[in-house]
Amino acid sequence: MEIWAEHPARADVEAVVRRYFDLLKAGRIPEAGRLVDHTPVRHVLNALWRGSVGAGADEDGTDRALAPGQGEQDVSWLGELHLADFHWGDGDSGVYVETTYRAQVIEVSLSFWIKPTDSGWVLSGPATLW
Repeated sequence: MEIWAEHPARADVEAVVRRYFDLLKAGRIPEAGRLVDHTPVRHVLNALWRGSVGAGADEDGTDRALAPGQGEQDVSWLGELHLADFHWGDGDSGVYVETTYRAQVIEVSLSFWIKPTDSGWVLSGPATLW
């Protein structure tokens, strides 16, 4: 996990967010999870899936949620996801980043916040915003 002695600059945080996303796309899920102060990333994968591949439910209302373990085993669908614009909150304490699927912004954004710990400043998240 990245730990900064002082409140990190925007560029430093954005670099960690990009690395986190790159690790997810490469299927390196455990490594991505260790990069930030966060619980397991399964909900992140599920939200990204539902906001992209599974966005359009079948006409019969079929749920297109990931089957258990599906998102970790076959990450090929992540190849069409990309980070878009970063949006910073007041005081640079948090940022959310839009995501795109097939060059279209999707409804799911990833939210990260910077928090102090006894060891220094860490990046926490992501939460998924709809």
